[in-house]
Formats: sequence, C-alpha cells, structure tokens
Amino acid sequence: MSTLTRNRDIENWDAEDVVAWEAGGKDVAKRNLIWSVFAEHVGFSVWSIWSVMVLFMPTETYGIDPAGKFFLVAVPTLVGAILRIPYTVATAKFGGRNWTIFSAFLLLIPTLLTLYFINQPGTSYTTFLLVAAFAGFGGGNFASSMTNINAFYPQRLKGWALGLNAGGGNIGVPAIQLLGLLIIATLGNGYASLICAIYLVLVALAALGAALYMDNLRNQKADLADMVAALKVPQSWAIAFLYIGTFGSFIGYSFAFGQVLQISFKAGGDSAAQAALHAAQIAFIGPLLGSLARPYGGKWADRIGGSKVTMYVFGAMMVAAVAVVVASTLGDRNGGVPSGAAMVTLIAGFIALFILSGIGNGSVTKIIPSVFDAKSKSLNVSRDEQAAWARNTSGALIGFVGAIGALGGVGINLMLRSSYASTQSATTAFWVFMGFYVACAVVVWAVFLRRPSDRTEADVVVEAETFVLEAEAAASSTR
Repeated sequence: MSTLTRNRDIENWDAEDVVAWEAGGKDVAKRNLIWSVFAEHVGFSVWSIWSVMVLFMPTETYGIDPAGKFFLVAVPTLVGAILRIPYTVATAKFGGRNWTIFSAFLLLIPTLLTLYFINQPGTSYTTFLLVAAFAGFGGGNFASSMTNINAFYPQRLKGWALGLNAGGGNIGVPAIQLLGLLIIATLGNGYASLICAIYLVLVALAALGAALYMDNLRNQKADLADMVAALKVPQSWAIAFLYIGTFGSFIGYSFAFGQVLQISFKAGGDSAAQAALHAAQIAFIGPLLGSLARPYGGKWADRIGGSKVTMYVFGAMMVAAVAVVVASTLGDRNGGVPSGAAMVTLIAGFIALFILSGIGNGSVTKIIPSVFDAKSKSLNVSRDEQAAWARNTSGALIGFVGAIGALGGVGINLMLRSSYASTQSATTAFWVFMGFYVACAVVVWAVFLRRPSDRTEADVVVEAETFVLEAEAAASSTR
C-alpha cells in the first residue's frame, strides 16, 4: 500500500487495497483522522469565536447594536468561505501534515488580536470588523482537513470517516460557546479575554499533534484543474446548492442563535448581563447536537444512500422551520415580547434545525465520493487511474462545496441583520429560510431521486438514479 519515510511522507497510498488496509493501513488512517479532527476542532472554535465575543459586548459599552453584531459575525464566515478554495488544494501541494501544522499556527493571529481588542471597548466598529475577519482562518481548516481525510479512507468507509472528521470539527463551535457560558456564569461578562488565552494553548497543541502524529500522502492530488474537472459534472452544482441548506444552516445558526436568544431575553425584561447568561446557557446545545448528529448522517448515507437521507432531512427541516416561524410570529403579536410557550417553541425548533442540518451535512458529503466513483467507471483508463481520478476530483469538490456551504452561513446572518434592522424582528428571515428548504427538497428530488422518463433524458452526463444510487448501493454491498 505505502512506504513511510522518516520525514512522515507516505508514497503510493491505496486505501482500496483491502489486504494492506487490514495489515496496518487502517491504523495509519485512524491516527491521521484523530489529529485532523482535533486541529479542525480548534479551527472551528476560532472561526466562531466572535459568536461568543458578542455576548460579552453590551450595546451600552461597545456601541454596537444587534444588526451590527449580526454583520460582525458574518465577516469571519465570509472570509472562511473564501479561504476554503485555496485550502482545498494546499494539502495536496504541501502535504496534509505540513499544511495542518502551518494552518494551526495561523490561528494564533486571530486569537491574539481578539485577546487584545476585546478589552478595548472604545475601538471603532471598522477595526472590530477587521479583527473578526482574521478569525476566518479557522473556517478554511475544514476544507483542507476534509480533502486530506478523503484520501486516507476507502470508498466503503468515506461516509462515516468524513462525517466523523467534520462532526468532530464542528463540535468546536459548541465547545467555545460552552466555555463562554462557564466564564459568564462564574466570573461575569467582563472576562472574555480568558477564552482567548485558553485557545492559545489549544492552538499550540493542535500544531504539535499534527507534527508528531500526522503524515503526508505524496500521491495525493487535488489542484485547481481537478476542481474544474469536478465542476464540469452537473451534479456538482446541485450538491453545492444542497450544502448551503445543510452546512450553511448549521454554521449560520451557530453564529446567530446566541444573539437571537439574547435579543429575545432582553425583550422579556432581562438586563444585558442576565440576557447574555441565559443565552449562553442555551446557545451551545444546538451546535453540539448538530455536530454529534453529523457522523450518523454519513453512516445512514452509507447504508441507504446519501440522496435519500438528504431528502428526509429537508422534509423535516421544513417542519422545524414552520415551528420557528410560528413562535416568532406569536412574539411579534405580543409587542415583540415572546411568551414562555413561544420561547420554548422557538428553542425547540432551532435545536431540531441544528440536529437535522448535522445529519444533512453527513449525507450530502457522502454523495460526493459516490458520484465520482461512479463517474470514474466510464473513463477509459486502468482501475488504479480511475480510483485516483475519483479520489482527486471528489477531494477537490469537497473544498468547493464547503466554501459555497459556508456562504450560506453568511446569508443567514445578513438576512437576520436585514430583518431586525427593518422590522425589529427575525420573522421575515425565518420565512425566507423555510422557503429555501422547500427549494432544496425539490432539487434533491429532481436531480438525485427522480427517475428519468425516457432514454433521451437518461443519457445526460449524470443520470439521476444511476449516477448516485447505484454507486451507493455498490459501496454498501462491499461492506
């Protein structure tokens, strides 16, 4: 399968070689997965650090209103989304281990900047936006991590491995939110810098762990040419659209949920400190459950097909979104003050959306390698070359899809900002989100589940049923 050199470079890695996999390859893959998860976990925490910082920034002290805070947390989301494109190709160019070390050290920049400026309430809003932008470094880590782990695992295990890698990374969001809750509850909302100090240590540990235990795959290739090749497959654009609905929802709500709660609690009569505490007590639950659900989305996709699981997810997300709309509307009719029942419904609806988006993240990601594994069979090359093409193009597309999905998170925060600025309520934004889930369900059915009505339609480059479901069935049959 491979040869490991002294500088932790592996030549000729072939995850599909069952004999070599059982003889030790799976242990190598597992070791790299563990440290990839940890580094990505810290990256997600740093990426979402401003979703916690805003809870420590009362409007009376910092002069930033709710609309301004939504825009503030949208900035690192946007930067992280853009960085996912170059981060995708970086692992193949520099090596998964080398890039993980470098990208981990980059996280010191936003952490140190946040540590300093959060203690300077007189800082201009523009400066806070620039500081928050550096937190986008953490968002890029997802793409490089997923591309790297995609190359380590065989097709039959990609759903679970990618789901575990992404889910473990996603937990970085509730982890830093839970840390924020602990600090607010024990020390008050004046100790935000302590969060940054703790993450300086974790960033160093992530870089050290990658240096000691991760490997570079020298036969891995995922460059811009592979990304262009992947984007020529029509289904790639549909997958990117669906990932806006799943990952965009997860990361967008992760950054915004605490603020939505804080605004609601203040409307109910809480002081700024009380609202921050009560919001922090709840905000981490949704991202935590969504992160834990992601590997199961991949696992269920391995068994019954990513497209089927994704369809079920969007159907359920429509129902959860309706609950959120109803709760928000009831609050509007009560002068913007939500009743106890409305708050319970709002929180339950959001938590359901988090869990479902986590499951959907795993199932949509599983569709990607299935599509390119099936497509590779039509190439007039050797089986090894087919496998390499499928691995490289799927790895490249994972980064692109991750970037587009993260832009969905930007859209959620900007939509909430617009809704609060114009109506002092989030109801309009919630209606838009529900409508988008309907559109996603239609795309899943039309592109992946609908059976072609005639052979002319069936001869398109990517046939809905054959291109995805047969590949997933074949992968399942080899388990």
